Amino acid sequence: MSKVLAVFGAGSGLGTALARRFGKEGFSVALVARNADRLHAMAAELAAEGIDATAFPADLALTAHAEDVVGAVKARYGRIDVVSYQPLPGGTAFVPAAELDAVRLGHWVNLFLLTPVAIAHSVLPEMTERGSGGFIVTGGFTAADPQPFISGIGPAMAGIRNFVHSLHGEVAGTGVYAGVVTLAALIRDSEAYKAMTPEELAEITGGTTGAHIIDPAELADTYWRLLTDRDQIEYRFPVPAA
Repeated sequence: MSKVLAVFGAGSGLGTALARRFGKEGFSVALVARNADRLHAMAAELAAEGIDATAFPADLALTAHAEDVVGAVKARYGRIDVVSYQPLPGGTAFVPAAELDAVRLGHWVNLFLLTPVAIAHSVLPEMTERGSGGFIVTGGFTAADPQPFISGIGPAMAGIRNFVHSLHGEVAGTGVYAGVVTLAALIRDSEAYKAMTPEELAEITGGTTGAHIIDPAELADTYWRLLTDRDQIEYRFPVPAA
């Protein structure tokens, strides 16, 4: 039985790159995201490349369904060896903290904190019993570097970052890796990248905004290194100044 990577929040940038990187290592890939048509097209594209990939459409903001999705993946593949949780939707607007209300924050708390905690709760017992596995969460820079006027998703992402840092120390001795990837970058070929105008991309690549564009294949290599080397709880790009 092959090992299985479950990508929660699978998209055209990082999700596809992770599927290809882990597929090269013999992993089957479960693709989980809300847009069923896009997800099935992604699975078909990967299958054409010889990668065993299956689409599992689900709205990750509905935390109550997290266990059902995990169960569906296990019903298809029998196991989950690595979880990559990365719902980074294009067009997510920042909100000034003074304007943030509980209703809007509640949606993001479900998506970025409660659902990944529920998934972890579902997969960790089998991983620790086997003595192997990985749980990696991707978040934005405001989780680790809060700034005025760009709140909103940051508080929720800060919560899951805190959780994974704690989890890392608890499961490392069992053979399971838990880690965080924190990005201040736009992922090339992602939905957010494709939604930008040529002028917006030029502003980023010209360095006038202080933002960065990262290649998804290189980022996928980083995930593989984190999982295999297990010497780093958190990877940040770009590396923050000392």
